[in-house]
Amino acid sequence: MHKILISIPDNLAYRLRAVIPPRSRSKIISHLIAEEIDRRESDLYACALSVENDEALNKEMKAWDITIGDGLEELKHESW
Repeated sequence: MHKILISIPDNLAYRLRAVIPPRSRSKIISHLIAEEIDRRESDLYACALSVENDEALNKEMKAWDITIGDGLEELKHESW
């Protein structure tokens, strides 16, 4: 378990203290953070999947495959 110091606006802190009991605050805040992280990870996954399935982009990237290894053979023989 980690303790983290965060800053929130005064009005939000007052509302938090008024509505959420002291022993429930960490659990509720952790839950809300987890939901936000899940949402963002899901958005990133959807974006990555979209890029992966983009046929035009994949075709263009395939054209660059001929450059794989460019200049690497020369580096093998160099002494540092």
